Amino acid sequence: MRVLRGLNSPARAPAAVTIGNFDGMHRGHQALLRQLKAEAASRGLQPSVLTFAPHPREFFARKLAGSNASVPARLHTLREKLEALAAAGVAETRVCAFNEAFAALSPEDFVKQVLVDAMQAKHVLIGDDFRFGARRAGDFALLVSLGHHYGFTVSALDSQCLADERISSSQVRAALAAGDLQRAEALLGYPYAMEGRVIQGRQLGRTIGVPTANVQIRHNPLPLRGVFVVEVALDETKLAVPQKTRRYPGIANLGYRPTLGGDSRPLLEVHLFDFAGDLYGAHLDVRFLAKLRDEMTFANFEALTRQIRDDLSQARSFFESQPV
Repeated sequence: MRVLRGLNSPARAPAAVTIGNFDGMHRGHQALLRQLKAEAASRGLQPSVLTFAPHPREFFARKLAGSNASVPARLHTLREKLEALAAAGVAETRVCAFNEAFAALSPEDFVKQVLVDAMQAKHVLIGDDFRFGARRAGDFALLVSLGHHYGFTVSALDSQCLADERISSSQVRAALAAGDLQRAEALLGYPYAMEGRVIQGRQLGRTIGVPTANVQIRHNPLPLRGVFVVEVALDETKLAVPQKTRRYPGIANLGYRPTLGGDSRPLLEVHLFDFAGDLYGAHLDVRFLAKLRDEMTFANFEALTRQIRDDLSQARSFFESQPV
């Protein structure tokens, strides 16, 4: 997949275009991208996506309330989002900085400068709740009218629902915040996961026989916090082991480690069951399967150690209860 930044680089070919934040890549996003590929194939166009960084809601929240604004938790980093779009078969993704200038574009200027000039749109596929341009003034009818003027067609996809409720990134965030990983998986179509590279840590886990890989993550604020049963994908070919990617059961703590003095940035600490080796520098894909408890503050390291032993026992019991 080709990734373009901003509006200066021209599209590689005429395109069928869809637009969105695609945070979380839930079932609704997946349906939209499947339809995009079908529309592109039927018209001989390349399937292309327009997305934004930061999230428009984050931009407007900070504009109104400053740096201390409450912003939506990011389900995906930009890297994770681009990987998901590539896996869905998108040929070209354009990432536009959502800033003052972009937010001020009129609906007409958005269509001319972004869709027509930059992206060579010949067909535009949107969700049924799509609005565009300054003050969200543009709607489906206006997009169709502008399409007639500039020579592109427009279609819309109905919202995807789960139990008569519209699937959205907000619904996924709510499920994760509540620790309801089963509902989050139902909305996403797969277990929620985070990716990151293993960095040097304090190595306190080794002192109690529970070594952890400290995974550098860029999700801030966090969509979920606590102690979780996880499954970790590890590309062992990059660790000089002659095997393909394998998945290891394990346990993880995601949060700010209040008992150990607290961290200013979130950290994902992962312990893999039945694994021996050096993980420094490895890239881990951590799938969250079940929540064991919230992150807690303990009176001392000994109390924390006792709880960790109990967490390990619960996590192993989880995997033993799963069908083979």
